[in-house]
Amino acid sequence: MSAQPVNPNLAPDHVTVFIDGVELAAPKGSMIIQAADKAGIPIPRFCYHDKLAIAANCRMCLVEVEKMPKPAPACATPVMDGMKIATRSDKALKSQRNVMEFLLINHPLDCPICDQGGECELQDLSLGYGRSVSRFQERKRVVPDEDIGPLVATEMTRCIQCTRCVRFTADIAGTYELGGMYRGENLQIGTYDGKPLTTELSGNVVDVCPVGALTNKVFQFRARPWELIARESVGYHDAMGSNLFTHVRRGEILRTVPRDNEAVNECWLSDRDRYSHQGLYAEDRAVKPLLKVGEDWKEVSWAEGLAAAAEILRANQGDALGVLAHPATPNDEGSLLARLAEALGSGNIDHRIFNRDFSDGAVAEPFAMPLAEIEQADAIVLLGTNIRHELPLLHQRIRKANTQRKAKVYAVNPVDFDFAFTLAGKQIVAPSAFAGALNDAALLEAVKGASRPVLIVGGLAENHPQAASIRAAAKAFAAATGAALCRIPQGANAVGLARKGVLPSKRDVAGMFAEPRSAYVIYGIEPGLDFADGAAAQKALKAAKVVAFSHFACKSTRNVADVILPIGALPEIEAVLTNLDGVEQRTQAGGKLPGEAREGWKVLRALGGELQLPAFEFTDLAGARAVGKSSGPASIARSAAPSTTGEGLELAATAAIYRTDGVVRRAQALQAHPLNVSPRITLNPDDAQAAGLSQGQVAKVGAPDGTATLPVFIDKRVAKGVAWIESGHGATAPLGAGRVTVVGA
Repeated sequence: MSAQPVNPNLAPDHVTVFIDGVELAAPKGSMIIQAADKAGIPIPRFCYHDKLAIAANCRMCLVEVEKMPKPAPACATPVMDGMKIATRSDKALKSQRNVMEFLLINHPLDCPICDQGGECELQDLSLGYGRSVSRFQERKRVVPDEDIGPLVATEMTRCIQCTRCVRFTADIAGTYELGGMYRGENLQIGTYDGKPLTTELSGNVVDVCPVGALTNKVFQFRARPWELIARESVGYHDAMGSNLFTHVRRGEILRTVPRDNEAVNECWLSDRDRYSHQGLYAEDRAVKPLLKVGEDWKEVSWAEGLAAAAEILRANQGDALGVLAHPATPNDEGSLLARLAEALGSGNIDHRIFNRDFSDGAVAEPFAMPLAEIEQADAIVLLGTNIRHELPLLHQRIRKANTQRKAKVYAVNPVDFDFAFTLAGKQIVAPSAFAGALNDAALLEAVKGASRPVLIVGGLAENHPQAASIRAAAKAFAAATGAALCRIPQGANAVGLARKGVLPSKRDVAGMFAEPRSAYVIYGIEPGLDFADGAAAQKALKAAKVVAFSHFACKSTRNVADVILPIGALPEIEAVLTNLDGVEQRTQAGGKLPGEAREGWKVLRALGGELQLPAFEFTDLAGARAVGKSSGPASIARSAAPSTTGEGLELAATAAIYRTDGVVRRAQALQAHPLNVSPRITLNPDDAQAAGLSQGQVAKVGAPDGTATLPVFIDKRVAKGVAWIESGHGATAPLGAGRVTVVGA
């Protein structure tokens, strides 16, 4: 290799290399395998993964490099100007075949029963580089398995110690839960302590594992890969809209895997999106139209169900009608709901069912800084969010910014939540003090000095009774510091529904409950658990006529509805959702609709036809999209901010990670995950002592609209004067907002 560049016309940060005689330009400092991949030249590998740190464990990628006496690992050998590499020479192939022989020495011959069969990297490469007959006659070693939780199955005798899973939990998830134990031929990969994986991204170790050592426990022994049909879809349990494939066999979704999209979820998937499909097949899934007759429910035909729904709406048109949609409702169905309300003369329509303060008329907006660019930020402020649970893959990007680019992360929260990155500063205060915390001189000064600052506002702020003042303070903070203001949309399609006009011109959610309507349409909502103010919702809905477009015929829906019309969930329909970047993402129909359930747009079209409303004459989805657009109200109705005065502790309610919606709540594997804890109220030690409460004691929690009986947990991470609960549980549903009193039961 000459001291002079081989190609002087190259950019100064690139060098020229020759791989199998092909001249390539490669960035300085990159590895041979990266240059080869870019050129489409295959090099076998097991331990290398382009999203993980280089380990050079497996040695499968050995190549011949001119003037180097021994084969070199392509994943750990930097390119140099003029370097000549052979990936298919006799020396390289012999080295690769020898490595393969060593890897297979202890590997069990159980491909017929291995879930990885048919999509196994070891299986594929052994076909090209393995011997037809093994020379190994000794006894194979056996590694005992350990139970690492309800999501990932283990068969560690198959492990080839590539350490991809170890590097994932360390570098990407940041939980450091897997590692190597013992040495030499006794090396094992495990959790050290035998406890389940607690990371919210644990399913990704299944994807990175190149053999059948780690597999999907929910999918275990269900099907072979070649039996499955892949359908493009997106995650609908948070606003990120992670890209994914649903794998379907004979109409049943058997598993979910990530679909690469660097702008959204890269190649990862949260456990919530990966395993939630289990909930689609719950026992209480709505499969036939149901009509309430007296106190009993009767299965009826679609004609009868639609006629009954139309009768209710015909008798309660105009201001007497309220329309409430779940914020994960797809754009097409949201547009038709808005059109339906408009045609019936009702200005009472809203999707902001998780919010409490509507006094500023705020709606969900796209992030001011694209999601993929947040990892390039040098100062990140988290306001009112347990980001690890709220948006798991945004938490992962923030960790990347913190660990790789030394970004400084600051948090303002009522609880010192567990994050997988180091905080440069934090203020643990009651939510009512959020606005004041943003005026902290030290915080302002630190963020002003950053070149790419970002302020991320989460659910604790957005759904607080004083959300309007917090949003105003966040806007002022962003203006003063130059930070990009990123308010997390409260719902998977909150941005899309706001754009489609699913917004009130007369009464918002709070107004519809403060001044109850005589009839309601609830769309995709589980009324006992999905409303921010559950007590007010139950009171208003029980006293009215209710038409429920529902995925589940659950107890809380039966308690308030008069007609239940079964509709398809997102993985079962073709739809469009708008994510937090404001990007519309299309999905394909995956699973078969259960029973007599129908796509939501079809049911709305049929109901519009029954009511003889204009613009409901279309016959297909394209026609629905052509006429379904609603401009929305000229101005959004605003109700007064709720009162936050009174005695007691200030309530801080976060959404439980695996109880965010009806589908997730019914996914059995997620309910068994360690992050899914039982309903409880968590207090600061000083507040617990003042109330005479101890750990584990059952307490009565009184709120303005209801009471709850909950076990008490004591944690010094909770700010003094704050009571922390997780929503999504029936036990915590009566506690709306504001202040609560806690006394021994």
